[in-house]
Amino acid sequence: MTPLLRGRLPSDVEAPELGERSEEIARIDGTVIEHIVSGNLAAPVDYDQAHDEWVVVLDGAAILQVQGELVNLSSGDWILLPAHVPHRLVDTLPGTRWLALHAADRGAADSRA
Repeated sequence: MTPLLRGRLPSDVEAPELGERSEEIARIDGTVIEHIVSGNLAAPVDYDQAHDEWVVVLDGAAILQVQGELVNLSSGDWILLPAHVPHRLVDTLPGTRWLALHAADRGAADSRA
């Protein structure tokens, strides 16, 4: 019998004071499921990832900039970010919780500016 994986996502009271904390929840055929908890951002964070990423805000709020457009996300909102589409995490409400699915890489390694 295959063992079942299970767990519980941490609550927003465990958010870091500065930056973000992420935890891999599971990995399935190259797809990674990750829980992210945001604190205050010292500055916007730029991403250019080699994989498609789908994220949903579980609690809280954030602002992304994607292809020159500001995208406001709040609880229940999700966005699909294709591989190699540069995007910027502009701001987060401290305690914002996300669930992210990272698809298998399409090419070169991830980079963060």
